Amino acid sequence: MTDYSALERTIRDTWDFHDPATSETRFVAMLDSVAGDPAAAAIVRTQVARAQGLQRRLDDANATLDSVEAQVKALPAGRPAIHARARLDIERGRALNSAGDPGRARPLFEQAFTEADSAGQAALAVDAAHMVAIAAGNDSAASDALAWNERALAMAESSSDPEARKWRASLLNNLGWTYHEAKDYPKALDLFERAVAARKETGDVRDIREARWAVARCLRSLGRLDEAYAQQIAIEKECAAANEPDGFVFEELGEILYAQGKPEAAKPWFGKAYDELNADPFIRNDEPDRVARLLKLSGRP
Repeated sequence: MTDYSALERTIRDTWDFHDPATSETRFVAMLDSVAGDPAAAAIVRTQVARAQGLQRRLDDANATLDSVEAQVKALPAGRPAIHARARLDIERGRALNSAGDPGRARPLFEQAFTEADSAGQAALAVDAAHMVAIAAGNDSAASDALAWNERALAMAESSSDPEARKWRASLLNNLGWTYHEAKDYPKALDLFERAVAARKETGDVRDIREARWAVARCLRSLGRLDEAYAQQIAIEKECAAANEPDGFVFEELGEILYAQGKPEAAKPWFGKAYDELNADPFIRNDEPDRVARLLKLSGRP
């Protein structure tokens, strides 16, 4: 009999969100190990779809989810079926949200939240709650993103499930950006700093750097430019040593220098940021004004 909580841990360990193509290959390979359990196979196939969606292959993702839907409908009633339905609903919602339809995505996330809780999957329930918050934040008709983020954080902090508690860093980061967008920068900074501490518990170097980047970005919003620069330049040196150039770090270094009245010093950083971010199809397609601004500020023809 499949241990579905262990399966969820395996899924989380298999993911490399920095490389969804590799993740897709891993999940396709994982299907062989769960071939004898239709519910487990359906759950793993939802992750194939998620990886496809993160590569912007939304048609492929939806086709995969359609096939999972047929699998789930054929499952006998019980916790495994509820668990598989929760995974299907949350991934279908993610695909819709990525396609720019948060209004249709949100009910699926809410269903997934209820289903995951019913199936005894605390970490998945926290994930679903955090996705409700994201959909609410992307939907101009919704105004309760903050409440759902705080609900998810409270669940993660009070849970005895270590996998649920691992969500604290992401939730603190999301809450930080919610307060940042509301221009409550001191509150945002506190949340970002708490997110760094939570990331350090897991030990993933790239995730820790991203959390530190958010702290430095908030320092720029607070006008603490020298501190922001010192922190971003330290991150940039670490990225260079790891041969992992980060366009967002380059962009921030340019923005800080530009805010300090040093446009010439900022140009090389804006140029590096343009090279990296323009190569990212998500940013190039979704944020053309941002990319165009980087090119202009780089001083290139």
